[in-house]
Amino acid sequence: MTPDSLRAALRGVPEPDWLDTALRRVAAEPATIERFFPAAGRRCGRAPLPGAPGWSADEAARALLLAALPTDHATHAETRYRQGDAAEKRAVLKALPLLPVGAAGTPLLHDAIRTNDTRLLAAALGPYARHLDPDAWRQAVLKCVFTGVPLAVVHDLDARADGELAAMLASLAAERQAAGRAMPADATDLLTRLREIQEA
Repeated sequence: MTPDSLRAALRGVPEPDWLDTALRRVAAEPATIERFFPAAGRRCGRAPLPGAPGWSADEAARALLLAALPTDHATHAETRYRQGDAAEKRAVLKALPLLPVGAAGTPLLHDAIRTNDTRLLAAALGPYARHLDPDAWRQAVLKCVFTGVPLAVVHDLDARADGELAAMLASLAAERQAAGRAMPADATDLLTRLREIQEA
């Protein structure tokens, strides 16, 4: 997803003129993001965007506001995350791959993964999760299995999954079997794929 594709997906939202004005103002006066960012849900709506699968209108609008900033993207992203409600935090996490922040947003991923909000966990495992080190990434994937977050949300799952993750999943599967509980089907499928790779 790119800012241009998000902008195209937002063409049919309520109050498109508000968004145009907000983007111009934020580009010229970065401090105004403090006012526009929280208002995006009310002004643009919260409906899913058909043209941007996995994104809601408010998330896309907030990502565009962050992308419109002329400088200090990492600082603004962290401020909006730390001060925001759950919806605003999700928008920041999903915006990170669109911003010129390098690895500076990684602490926000760690924060999201520590929470009990499964929607934040899912948002943290998008494309920007490439900045997580292997140990943190594996633990985040395992938390998805524990909390019922579909593994389909994990960006580059098959590319990053390795023997150590397979061992962790196998251990969890054994524990669950002993307790008479099933593993989620997507976790079982992943473990099967990883075992096939190891045996090949």
